[in-house]
Formats: sequence, C-alpha cells, structure tokens
Amino acid sequence: MTFDWSVVWQHRDALMAATGTTILLTFATMAIAVPCGIMVAALRLYAWKPVRALATSYVELFRNLPLILVVYWAFYVLPIMTGLGLSPLATGLAALVLNVTAYNAETFRAGINSIRRGQVEAAMALGMSRLQALRRVVLPQALRRILPVLASTWVSLFKDTSLVSVIAVTELAYVAMQIRAQTFRVLEMLTAMAAIYWLLGYPQAKLVDWMQRRFAVTE
Repeated sequence: MTFDWSVVWQHRDALMAATGTTILLTFATMAIAVPCGIMVAALRLYAWKPVRALATSYVELFRNLPLILVVYWAFYVLPIMTGLGLSPLATGLAALVLNVTAYNAETFRAGINSIRRGQVEAAMALGMSRLQALRRVVLPQALRRILPVLASTWVSLFKDTSLVSVIAVTELAYVAMQIRAQTFRVLEMLTAMAAIYWLLGYPQAKLVDWMQRRFAVTE
C-alpha cells in the first residue's frame, strides 16, 4: 500500500476554510445558546406554571433527541412548517442552538438552585426585585460553579458540529469527505481530519481540566 500525503497539502486552503467554518459554528452556537439557556432556566424556575411546563417540555424534548435527527428535522421539516428557506449553514446553526440551549438550560438551572435561597430573600429585602437579585446576586455565583460544565459542553459541541455535514454544511468533516471522494485517498484524508480535530480539541480539553481545578466549589 502506498500513501500520498501530498493530497492533504494540495487541499490545505479548503481544509483551513472548512476548519474556520467549524470554529465559527462553535462560537456562534454558544453565543446564542448561553443567553437562551439562561432564559429557559429562568422560565423553568420562576415563570407562570403553564410557561414552566412549556420550558420543561422543550428541554426534555431536545435533550432526548439525537442531534443528527434534530439536524435533519431543521433541514427538511422546519422549512415546511415556517415557509423559510434557510441556507445549510443557518439550518445547521439552528439545529445546534436548539440542542445546546436545552443542555445549557439544565446547567444554569442546577447552578441557580445550588445558591442558597436566603441570598435571594436577603437581596429582595434590600429592595431588589427578583430579576435584579437573580442578575446581580445569583447568576454571578452560579456562573462560577457551572463554568467547567459549560466548558465541557463547548468541547462536545466542537466535535458535534461534524454532524451538520449531513446537510452539506461546508465544515471540516464535509470538506474532508468530499476531498476523499474526489481523490480516493481515504486513509490520508481521514487521518488529516482526525489530526485537525485532535490538535484543536486537545488544548480545549486541557483547558476544561484546568477550569475544573481552578473553579471547583467545595461548599
């Protein structure tokens, strides 16, 4: 068996652009899913009972569906339901946001619940509204406690972006597989793809380990 690693170098520009799309998807998803997760968590904790039920249903639905099914649903069903024809990139982003928001909501809910209720009551006794107490007192403490979990979600998301390749989003996995199909260099392209994911993912994983030690809460 002969190897031709030059195929990787020849397609370096396409691979770099695709890697940029993967990173962009990761950043954009978390930028949307974090505030949305906070909102859904707040609805589950403090909203009117029917609204709490809707928020809970959303979280339970998307936490228990395979992400690839959500991607297909967003690509094939969402346009039929809404009449909107989104690009593959926007559709993939929507699917990722729906999924990650559900997990972030549970993460934030656990963090908020870990703060003693007396702190909210004390803040309200000082004249704050419940929303002000949540924003100024509870969330800063909860964020410190859940930061390692959010970082772990980030690492998982970075890898899960590869699933949007099934709807032809030109991220790393899709482009690498397209080059493989064109050149028939299966081993080289799969190895290159694995190497890129590892080189980008390993520092993120070590950062998560550091954050877990740095922000560990023993109380």
